[in-house]
Amino acid sequence: MAEVANELFRERCQACHGQVAPLSDLEVQSLLPQLHSEWVLRQPVLRRRLTTQNFAIAFAMATEVALLAEREGHHPDMRLGWGYLEIELTTHQAGGLTRNDFVMAAKVDRLAKRGEIAPGPG
Repeated sequence: MAEVANELFRERCQACHGQVAPLSDLEVQSLLPQLHSEWVLRQPVLRRRLTTQNFAIAFAMATEVALLAEREGHHPDMRLGWGYLEIELTTHQAGGLTRNDFVMAAKVDRLAKRGEIAPGPG
């Protein structure tokens, strides 16, 4: 993960007021390399699948992400099952990706780095 991702990690998600413009393709492409390489871009969504050792670890990770999302006021879509947690980020109000999505992704990267997570398929 690039040093700039540490800057993203330190940021706070900003509340969306009124009309929120999504990031341009150029802005998205400049922020994407600052995240873990397992994040996949499928406009208008960032997706990462975390592979864990079992269901309990995937559930615990989902709980940590949910608590983080509450603190940040920016909530991902999540799917979990035995040995995996999928996280999808987008800003529905903007109809695409905003800086908040990249900030949350960097924070998820930090959680995953210290968790019991195996490398997962993209």
